[in-house]
Amino acid sequence: MASSEIAQCLSGTLSSDTNTRIAAELRLGELLNAPEAGLALSQLVLASDADLSLRQSAAIALRKYVTEHWSPYFQQFKGSAPPPEIKAEIRQAVFKGLSDSIRKVRSLCAQTISAIAHCDWPDEYPDLLSSLINLLSSLSPNSVHGAMQVFTEFIKSDLTEDQLLPVLRQLLPVLLNILGTPEQHSALTRSRTISVFRQCVESLYMVKDQYPEAVKEATATVLHVWLDAFKTLLSIDPRADVENTPNWDGLAIRIQVFKTLETIQTSFPRALTPHVKDFLRAALEHLSALYPTFSHYYLHSAASVPPSSEDETIELTHLVCPVLDFVANVARSGKAKDWFEGANLAGLISGVFNWVQMTSEDEEEWANNANAFVAQESDDTLSYSVRMAGFDLLAVLVERAPVASVSTFRITIQRVIVESEQARNAGTQDWWRALEASLAAIGSQAEDVLDVIDDERDSGRAKPIDIESLLTNVIPNFLVLSQHPFLQGRAFVFASQYAKLLPGQLAGQYLDAAVHVLEASDASIPVKVSAVKAIHNFCQNIDDAVAVPMAPRIAKDIGPFLPITSEDTLTLVLETLAVVVQIDDGKWINEDLAHSLVIAILDVWMKNNKDPIFISILTDVLESLASSPSPGVYQAVVRQALPALCNAIMSSTAVDSWIASAAIELVSSLVGGAPENGLGEGFFAMLAPSLFSCLRTTEDRDVIQNGIACLTLLIRKDINQVVSWSDPATGQSGLDLILEVIAKQLRSEDESGGLVIGDLIIHLLRRAGEAVLPVLPQLLQAMVVRMQTAKTATFLQSLIIPFAFLIHNQRDTVLSLLEGMNVDGRSGLDILIQAWCENAETFQGFWPTRISALALCALFASERPSLQNLVVKGDIIVKPETKNGSDAHAVIMTRSKTKQTPTEFTSVPFPVKALKLLLRELQSGGEAASMGFNAADVAEVDSDDGDEEWTEEEKANQGFKADELAFLSDMLGPRGMAFDNDDALEESDDEDLRNDPVSTMDMQAHLVSFLRECAARNTNNFSAVVDQLNPEEIIVVRKAVSQQ
Repeated sequence: MASSEIAQCLSGTLSSDTNTRIAAELRLGELLNAPEAGLALSQLVLASDADLSLRQSAAIALRKYVTEHWSPYFQQFKGSAPPPEIKAEIRQAVFKGLSDSIRKVRSLCAQTISAIAHCDWPDEYPDLLSSLINLLSSLSPNSVHGAMQVFTEFIKSDLTEDQLLPVLRQLLPVLLNILGTPEQHSALTRSRTISVFRQCVESLYMVKDQYPEAVKEATATVLHVWLDAFKTLLSIDPRADVENTPNWDGLAIRIQVFKTLETIQTSFPRALTPHVKDFLRAALEHLSALYPTFSHYYLHSAASVPPSSEDETIELTHLVCPVLDFVANVARSGKAKDWFEGANLAGLISGVFNWVQMTSEDEEEWANNANAFVAQESDDTLSYSVRMAGFDLLAVLVERAPVASVSTFRITIQRVIVESEQARNAGTQDWWRALEASLAAIGSQAEDVLDVIDDERDSGRAKPIDIESLLTNVIPNFLVLSQHPFLQGRAFVFASQYAKLLPGQLAGQYLDAAVHVLEASDASIPVKVSAVKAIHNFCQNIDDAVAVPMAPRIAKDIGPFLPITSEDTLTLVLETLAVVVQIDDGKWINEDLAHSLVIAILDVWMKNNKDPIFISILTDVLESLASSPSPGVYQAVVRQALPALCNAIMSSTAVDSWIASAAIELVSSLVGGAPENGLGEGFFAMLAPSLFSCLRTTEDRDVIQNGIACLTLLIRKDINQVVSWSDPATGQSGLDLILEVIAKQLRSEDESGGLVIGDLIIHLLRRAGEAVLPVLPQLLQAMVVRMQTAKTATFLQSLIIPFAFLIHNQRDTVLSLLEGMNVDGRSGLDILIQAWCENAETFQGFWPTRISALALCALFASERPSLQNLVVKGDIIVKPETKNGSDAHAVIMTRSKTKQTPTEFTSVPFPVKALKLLLRELQSGGEAASMGFNAADVAEVDSDDGDEEWTEEEKANQGFKADELAFLSDMLGPRGMAFDNDDALEESDDEDLRNDPVSTMDMQAHLVSFLRECAARNTNNFSAVVDQLNPEEIIVVRKAVSQQ
């Protein structure tokens, strides 16, 4: 194939004439199917006498050719792969292009080589690595530039663990040599050497467990050399890179240095320790030295940021974010504590206050884009900025040095107030920026600052900052500055963040001022958004007595925002409405207001019925409205919402099942808000046809789960409506249809219903026991049959816990029924007990684990021969080849090893297993400790868990320090804390179960009493059963039985 024909086609693709361009593109597509097309393109790329635009087009076409015709490795592969010898020629030609005199050609060749390397290296392109290293060693700036661009991608994607260490031995000295010769290589090329080095560090960290000695050697010999180089680079005044220079390329090196320092701090912190104070000092110097440049280019927009020599964007903010992140990471790690004091701490905080100022670009965007303005300060924002990085550093400083940091906040804000007033009097336009930033900074730490103030006051010491003075004497002056909307809005938000410190009268005045802004037709976007945010905070943080008089007005003012906002702003408006309608439990809401709000809520839902965040907030608002105790409000909400939601459920199809799913969630919120005396006449009659029709036909998991959860709520709230209703079309009762839903779930192979089906059965048994009796045997038989094939722990729990409830209440009746049940030659009792014993330790939830323990007590005490003769799975058998512990000889059980040596268990009589499970329940969470069973008691028995180095505090708290254990207990919930803890019941546990005697009883006392009674009466041959326990369990039994 002639290169001339391809060159002609490529020229045609650049034509301004549409017909010519389309014809050329079609012809080029045909030519690329020929095996030699790639070679022709690669030759064109190297043709130095050809026009640059043609060479660039050839390089782009060659990249496309590689992805479409090189190998099936590429997803876009279309066939017609060239033979190996042609591939070799193409590789050689493109590699040569890495040293081309024109930068754009080098960059395009680097992209193509990177693509080829993904596919061919090392098998078909074994010399690539050595060739690249030779290029780097050539000292030719062009060759080094081209090779570095390949390496940047190559180290990240293509090196395996085995290849990494040998390559690094060759590569890193060469990279360091390039970095150290600024007279030969550009700043951007040198910055890439640091980028590649950082990827090498990340790769070393990934393989450190696999090759511990080699990585230890590599880090010991390599890291300190590079760290010394970094110190040298950072010691050069950073102003040299931004003043009197045509571009800011030099910043690229500093950016990569700080990014790499952060990586080393995370991966190999010990290597950084001797140098860390030097780098912290450099970080602080950079923040100080570069701030005037930031002010000139970004705050005042006095000039445009110059483009880099390679058309990349290099911003000052790209450097400051990694600087702040590095300092925050070091502070968070607890290193160099003595550095974060005095002048250094003051310099850091002052620096952050400077750098988090709004830029003129921010001002322009946020003034016109409400969503961008809301998102920039959202806790879960995905965008990262200097402001976010600065606030993160402040949070760490306040955590590590609370009083000193907050005192520095006071000194800094006082200085900023004075300087801003001076600048304002001097006629400076931007006088407000530093003030807005300082208030934003202190406001971002409001929760921690309030804690510090409380702690100091409780200790009898002076407040480290006087927020009340700011709120009384300073902030009110800014609330009327409509010509400076960002400062005006910030003043409202700041006051609301510290609303807890406001006296009632002043809080009311602030709230009134925020509402006035909301109602003002001429207020700008930032001020209105800030006012909404402030109202949200005020309503959460001030007494209801102050907020109630204004609540109806606020709700009416917020309502009109719902149809005109979207995305982040709509989320803020909805969250604010959700807080407002909860003021004083909504006693102030009247029928007209509820009616208008429901219309607005349904309108928002219909426009956003796929968004889970919106739906979650909407359900909260609807439930709050429905639960208002004001006369007629619940009925008005139901009258307006229920028909529309029922229609949505009925008309939803498999294609748009999310509509039914969300509609059912919203119906559940109505049920959740219903008064204690029931749902009101006709509620279930209106809902039932659409709900049961939907559940009968749907296969959508979310619809099924939400539908079952809704039925459970209906049973809890108004069982009489459910039982008394019957379908006019079929004559089936509500109870029949609920049992039909349960039967469908039991038949289904999809177990995603998990715990919700169990909750439905439990509440059905608790609320409609008498009505269910006629069909109870069939229901229990269906549950036992399904138990045999159930795979997931949550679904098995759903099947087992209802039996636990029944056994706790009617033990002998249920056991007789199970003994007489035959399923494929096994008794129902055998199937239940085997599944129960195997899964009891994985049960979730407070009430289920308790009812399981109580039922096991009942089973143990029954002394029925059918239970005594059952043999179940006991403890795991630990073998030498499967021993998995913390000592040096422990075996890590991979999946393949587990298949080769499957886990085996002992077999024990059911009474032994039941006692083991009860003892585990007794020991779970904090109970063992509160009984006096601390870790040392159990550790006395032959222990090899490697805790010899634990402190006394750690031994007493399961290997943690006391505050660490408390934190974990909070995180883990009921299974990680004492059962007598008032907070042990999660909010997700429904109110019925929270108030159930099973939840409120003293479980520890009950279990101890049960064990003592069994011992006294030798129930179920108790002493012989205890002899079959392991040594640790025997100690627990003895302690329990001997307790007075």
